[in-house]
Amino acid sequence: MSGSPEGFESQVAVVTGAARGIGEAIARRLAAMGMQVVLVARDKARLESVRAAIEAAGGKAVAFPSDLRDEKAVAALGSHLREKHGRCDVLVNNAGIGKTGKPLHETSIEEWDDLMSTNLRGPFLTIKAVAPLMIERQSGHIINISSLAGKNPLPNGAAYSASKWGLNGLTYSVAEELRQFNVRVSVVAPGSVNTGFGGRGDGFKEESWKVKPDDVASVVEMLVKQAPQSFVSEVLLRPTKKGS
Repeated sequence: MSGSPEGFESQVAVVTGAARGIGEAIARRLAAMGMQVVLVARDKARLESVRAAIEAAGGKAVAFPSDLRDEKAVAALGSHLREKHGRCDVLVNNAGIGKTGKPLHETSIEEWDDLMSTNLRGPFLTIKAVAPLMIERQSGHIINISSLAGKNPLPNGAAYSASKWGLNGLTYSVAEELRQFNVRVSVVAPGSVNTGFGGRGDGFKEESWKVKPDDVASVVEMLVKQAPQSFVSEVLLRPTKKGS
């Protein structure tokens, strides 16, 4: 399993939402540890850019464009892992969207469905596709990137918050299902992260008080390096200072 004596160089990691932000930072970190990283997101051009950067730094990566809301597309990812690698040692479910800024009664059904499909159904589908590989090898680590919005009330973001509360519940329950197979399942819940997440686009302003994507990547590295006899089930990652 992750942290096993065989070393990380033989291991395969899947990172969803790997085209930018937290996912890109995690993918780069796992590649720097020696893992072969499968980069998953809808943005093919950005994925190729991340792949090229990882390879330029001496790492191993492959871009696998996919829409995680599509059951057949995610099943194809599982088939690719089985046929190409025969294993998946680490799955990081990072892909997510944020739709906030309005009360629940003004949230459209389409917005609700999009949030749930991406933030909750997506991790369900990837776990369904990948867990059998981990069970067969009796090893593996699934890490779901949630949010402090899944631990606290979020006025004008109830739908987003609900998706993350759901992801947390999924994580804790799947952890109990898979621990008998020596598979660990953890959740990382960051607070405000300095990315363009939430629709601000690439021109967002740097806000030094916020958690950085690399901070989240450091937590993921810590999780996969744990000794095999134990695992951290939850990490709450907060900015040291609060924003004004």
